[in-house]
Amino acid sequence: MDSEKLAELVADACDDRKATDIRLIRVDEVSSLADWMVIASGQSDVQVRAIARSVEDCLETEADLLPLRKEGLNEGRWALLDYGDVIVHVLMPDERGYYDLEAFWSHGESRTFLRSVK
Repeated sequence: MDSEKLAELVADACDDRKATDIRLIRVDEVSSLADWMVIASGQSDVQVRAIARSVEDCLETEADLLPLRKEGLNEGRWALLDYGDVIVHVLMPDERGYYDLEAFWSHGESRTFLRSVK
């Protein structure tokens, strides 16, 4: 599975747990860190953890992938899942506003995930 399809799968898994403001940012031309960043918001620490768990479950089932690294799941304010080609950030609104990852990665191609009808 190519990295763009993987990023879309991540966004869909975020959407399954009602994440808000899901952004996909293509960073392969501006960084060697990853191909894509997926950034999403959860409205509570419980929702942040649920979104991250949904991503983990989906990628393990659909793509046979486990994260290389994961951070912040205990606190639930900012969860980071590193899948190599795709890095996933799930943040509470205050953290998202403070760190403003979209501005940091603004040189990459960005698009908003459009919620699918289920």
